[in-house]
Amino acid sequence: MIKKVVFLFILIFALGFAAFAADGENLNVKVAVMGPGDELYFWWGHVALIVENTDTEESYFFDYGIFDFSQDNFFYNFAFGRLLYCCGVSKTQRNLKFYKDTNRDVIIYTLDLPPETKEKVYEFAAVNVLPENKDYYYHHFKDNCSTRIRDIIDLATEGQFKEQFGNEKSRFTLRQHVRRHTYFSPAADWFLSFLMGQVIDTPITVWEDMFLPSEVGKRIEDFWYTDTNGELRKLVSSVDNYYISQGRPPVLDKPHIQWIWQLFFSLALTIFIGFFFFLYSKNIKAGRVLAGISMSLCALFFGSFSLLLYFMNLFTNHDYTFENFNMIFSTPFLLVAVPVSLIFAFTKNEKRLLKCDQLIRIIWILCALGIFISMIIKILPQVFHDNLAEQMLMLPLALLFAFQPVGLKEFLQKYGKKNGSK
Repeated sequence: MIKKVVFLFILIFALGFAAFAADGENLNVKVAVMGPGDELYFWWGHVALIVENTDTEESYFFDYGIFDFSQDNFFYNFAFGRLLYCCGVSKTQRNLKFYKDTNRDVIIYTLDLPPETKEKVYEFAAVNVLPENKDYYYHHFKDNCSTRIRDIIDLATEGQFKEQFGNEKSRFTLRQHVRRHTYFSPAADWFLSFLMGQVIDTPITVWEDMFLPSEVGKRIEDFWYTDTNGELRKLVSSVDNYYISQGRPPVLDKPHIQWIWQLFFSLALTIFIGFFFFLYSKNIKAGRVLAGISMSLCALFFGSFSLLLYFMNLFTNHDYTFENFNMIFSTPFLLVAVPVSLIFAFTKNEKRLLKCDQLIRIIWILCALGIFISMIIKILPQVFHDNLAEQMLMLPLALLFAFQPVGLKEFLQKYGKKNGSK
């Protein structure tokens, strides 16, 4: 029943603004670019189309980035990479007030278009928000609120927008663009980069840059085109800084080199946990307990993310996670070390302690070996995964857990004898 009411409301609303424009003479067409917000899914900003009627003073906000957590199977579909977004339309001032109240930049670009082109853009947007057309499957890089507005601009310029930027080389890869917006949160930055494969490390064009709203604003501001009458026009006639946010981290002009900071953090954590092994070497029981708990937590952290990584690569449509060489060294097998490390921490049986120690070492030796392999294979032209930050966070810890000195002699002697007897 509720769905029918919502559907009827949208239909009535659509019919209501069908008579909004008699012709293009009384229309203003604008692009509103909103800056990052607080929630993770708002970190890359937003963009929308605004169409105003100067006679009636009505203004509509065409939004291509609407999603609803309450929709059927939302989280299931999201997990498998089938996230359904929709186009919607509402009053402009209400939307602008929302972005201002949530402390997000709002920059409005007024487009200089011939009347017939304004009318065409309006009619195209009006058809998009009809119930039978409004839904689409979202893709973070290929089909989102920003690429939809980019395509409308290309429609308005009869393909000249793509003609100019479709073959122009971008200054960054998709990963670098993402990290320009995530640098201020090291944990989220590492996690997102860990999940993304080398498919987003390929060279791209400026056209593809415009999956970001800010890139759309940047490119339209200085764009010139030839209109339907053969007249050369500057696309943007005016820029209005409607609201400038206060206290937000700025979007970087170029991404930071993150692997150095990940390495420093990992070395500091390795030294900290290494102190527990030092206490263990002095026969202080608390040292073994703390060392075991630390190894268990690290295995749980990396193993859980590895499980998610394998799931996204093998079972979902999240194609930007594909060709991910982190899978060589970060595997769900790390989760085996979680209970084994806890047994190592608390067991009183010497034989069980030795077996746990040996299994833990094998798991982390494989991890460290995988890291080195994933580095070496980059000499192949087919491998260009930009994953040094992920490697540097895991490598010092893997080496510590694999080769910490307590019991290392016994481990080497045991496996040395096995190899010698073969």
